[in-house]
Amino acid sequence: MSRRILITGASGFVGRHLTSLLKAHPSKDLIFDERFDVTNILEVSDVVRRVQPDACVHLAGVTSIAQARQDRNKAWNVNLQGTLNVAQALLAYAPQATLVFSSSSEIYGDSFLTGEALDENALLIPNNPYSVTKAAADLSLGAMVREGLKVIRVRPFNHTGAGQVENFVVAAFARQIAKIEVGTQRPVVEVGNLDAERDFLDVRDVCEAYKACIDRSQDIPSGVILNICSGQTRSIRSILEKLVNFSKVEIEIRVKKELLRPVDVRYARGSNELACKILHWQPKVLWEETLQSVLNYWREKERSASIS
Repeated sequence: MSRRILITGASGFVGRHLTSLLKAHPSKDLIFDERFDVTNILEVSDVVRRVQPDACVHLAGVTSIAQARQDRNKAWNVNLQGTLNVAQALLAYAPQATLVFSSSSEIYGDSFLTGEALDENALLIPNNPYSVTKAAADLSLGAMVREGLKVIRVRPFNHTGAGQVENFVVAAFARQIAKIEVGTQRPVVEVGNLDAERDFLDVRDVCEAYKACIDRSQDIPSGVILNICSGQTRSIRSILEKLVNFSKVEIEIRVKKELLRPVDVRYARGSNELACKILHWQPKVLWEETLQSVLNYWREKERSASIS
């Protein structure tokens, strides 16, 4: 029996990978990845009424701390109100559907200061405009379970891969190295504080977790929270050094005083035990393969830009 799967934010970084994964899978699932404005309740309701999804993966959002700081009103409107619009439309027009909500590990915030690997019971102590909006949406959906909403709240930790924009650290490093290789940047990568350690995943592993949520939705209790993470940390310094080592060009890493900022949370790691148990999921992509995919993506982009 075919399923009808609606994806919001399908044109974004994660959305493109998830759409490709679901469409490549040998099934009769119907994937609806059209663009629509989640902040417009009438538009959202029209799409849900027409599609009648069995599952909705809600990825649309303001996705970075920097973006949220630049426009806090937009962050609240998209991340909270947009999420509520999707949930309310599902309750009204497709109450049988399961909502898979892409929350964020950022909502744990200052709880990471314990230095422990956090599980889903950790306190939410968001510490920036982005994480506050995501925490508000996460908690709101949890409360809507009492109204009949079927929802799986997924809290992915840092993830990267081919196609990620340079607003994020791995892509930012990879793009600079690619520019150096084609000669459009001098052979120096200027950096700030590299001491922070984060729990990273490949975007393909994250998408496999989302797919597992859809596949197992009938057996997963509504309102459940799942950390999607590797369970180990990598320093930003080690990531940059590996990327530099992949290049055949001599590259200098230079600390720039203007870029040095205090790190609020030096160490952020999660526990993925519950996700592994419930979803029968494990991260599979090797970290070196992940970094190579990001670097190769930017190599192709910068090579094309240099000859155009």
